[in-house]
Amino acid sequence: MSEAPVRASRRGRRAKGNATSEPAAFQQLPWKQLKHLDGFTEVATAEQLDMIHDTSMRILEEVGIDVLNEEARRLMVEAGAKLGDDGTRMYFDRGLIMEKIATVPTEFTLHARNPAHSIQIGGPYINFGSVASAPNTNSLDGGRRAGNQQDYRDFLKLIQSFNIIHFTSGYPVEPVDIHASVRHLDCLADCVRLTDKPFHAYSLGQQRNLDALEIARIGRGISQEQLLQETSLFTVINSSSPLRLDDPMLQGIIEMSAMNQAVVLTPFTLAGAMAPVTIAGALAQQNAEALAGIAFTQIVRAGSPAVYGGFTSNVDMKSGAPAFGTPEYLRAAQISGQLARRYGIPFRSSNVNAANSVDAQAGYESTMALWGAMSGGCNFLMHGAGWLEGGLSASFEKLVMDVDLLQMMAVCLEGVEITEASLALDAVKDVGPGGHFFGTEHTMSRYKDAFYSPLVSDWRNFESWAEAGAPSTVQHANTLYKRILNEYQPPALDPAIDEELEAFVTRRKAEGGVATDF
Repeated sequence: MSEAPVRASRRGRRAKGNATSEPAAFQQLPWKQLKHLDGFTEVATAEQLDMIHDTSMRILEEVGIDVLNEEARRLMVEAGAKLGDDGTRMYFDRGLIMEKIATVPTEFTLHARNPAHSIQIGGPYINFGSVASAPNTNSLDGGRRAGNQQDYRDFLKLIQSFNIIHFTSGYPVEPVDIHASVRHLDCLADCVRLTDKPFHAYSLGQQRNLDALEIARIGRGISQEQLLQETSLFTVINSSSPLRLDDPMLQGIIEMSAMNQAVVLTPFTLAGAMAPVTIAGALAQQNAEALAGIAFTQIVRAGSPAVYGGFTSNVDMKSGAPAFGTPEYLRAAQISGQLARRYGIPFRSSNVNAANSVDAQAGYESTMALWGAMSGGCNFLMHGAGWLEGGLSASFEKLVMDVDLLQMMAVCLEGVEITEASLALDAVKDVGPGGHFFGTEHTMSRYKDAFYSPLVSDWRNFESWAEAGAPSTVQHANTLYKRILNEYQPPALDPAIDEELEAFVTRRKAEGGVATDF
C-alpha cells in the first residue's frame, strides 16, 4: 500500500496493511478499489443508440479510415478489411467490426509492481488517474513554466502519496529538459522507483514501446512469459480525427496488443472542428474511430485488453479553442458510456477543464466533467487530478483540489446507510421539539466518522477565517502539496530490481535511445 501515513477514514476504517500508530501527515481516505453504485444516466434511448451505431458502421463501410502504417494495413486486409485505390484508405464491413470487438475482455486486471495497487478495469469498477501530457507546470509560487524533470518527479511523489489516485496516466508534465531520445527511459524508470502504481507508455514509435514493456517487466520482477499473461502497462491511442490512424499510434497497438497489454483507444473528436458540430454527429464519428482501432487490437491478438475512450467535446466557435466541462461534454460522456456498455467494453473518460488558472471556472468545469464521467459509468478516468488550461498545464494546487473532489466522489459511491440505528428515532425522541443534537449520545458516538473532512476547504466562520489571514483554498492546497513532498518516502523496491533497471536504462542510453528529429 501507499507509504504515506494515512489517518482513519470517515467511517473509522484504515487501508488493509496500512494501519499506523504514527501521526498522520495529512488526512485522506484509505486506498480502495472503488465500485459504481447501480444505475447510470441513460441519455439516449435504445433506438437512438441504434442510430448512432448504424451511422458509425456506415462511416466505416462507405467513408473509411486512413491507415498510415503498412503492416497495419496488411493485417487488416488479411482479416477481411478492404484497401481503397489510394493505398491507405481502409473500409470495414460491420460484420467484421462486430466479430472482432466481441473478443475484447469486459473486465481485466492492470497489474502494479505492488500487488496491493493492482486495479480492476471494467465491470462495476472505477479508477482515477493523474493529469498527463501537459507541456507546462503551474503553481502558486512558481508560476507557469515549461515542464522539467524536478516538477515531473514531484508530481509522481504526489501521485504515490494520494490513495485516491489509482494510476499514473502518463507524464504528468513533459520534462523537456531531458532530451527526447532518452526521455522515456528516465521517466519510466522514475515511475518504477517513485511509485508502485500502474503506469502508462506513450506510443511514439516502436522502440519506445519495446523499452516501456521491458521497464514494466523489470519493475514487476517477472518474466516475459508472465508479462504476456498479466497486463502490466497501458497506452492511450488517439485517432487523428477525423478518420485517421497514424503510424506511431498503429505501431503502438501492434506492440502493446501483441504482448497482451492494455490499449485505451480515444478519438479526439471536437464538435465543430475535427468532428460534426452536432453532438450526435461527433459521437457517431467517435464511435467509428474507436471501434476501428479496438477491432485492430483484436486483429493483432484476440482477447487482448482494450478500453473505449470518449473525449468528445465542443470548441468555442468564436475562437476555435477547445471547451471542456460544458453541458455538451457531459452529455457526450454519458452517451459514450452507453455505447461502451452496448459493446461490453470498459469505458474511459476524463476530468477536464479549460480554465487558465485555479479558480471558480476550473472548479465548476471539472465538476461538470466528473459528473459526466461518473454518471456515464466510467471505468478508467484519465486526467483525474491536476489538469488545467485545456491540458496545457499541470497544476500542483489543482491536483490537491481535485483529490478532494475525487475523494468526495468516492464517499458518494459508498451510498447511504439506512438502518434502525441510523434513522435515529430514539435520538429524535430524546431531543424533542426545539432542542439540538450536538451533545446527544447518538451524535457523540458518531461525530468523528459522520462526514467527509475535506483536505483544503475552510469551514471556519468569516471572523476566525479573517483573523487567520483569510487564506484562500488555493493557498491551502499550495501549503499541503509542499508538506506532502517534504514528508514523502519512496515505496520499497527490491535492490536487485533497481540494479537491473539501472543497467537497462544505462545500456539503452549508451545505444542512443531512440532516433529523433531534433
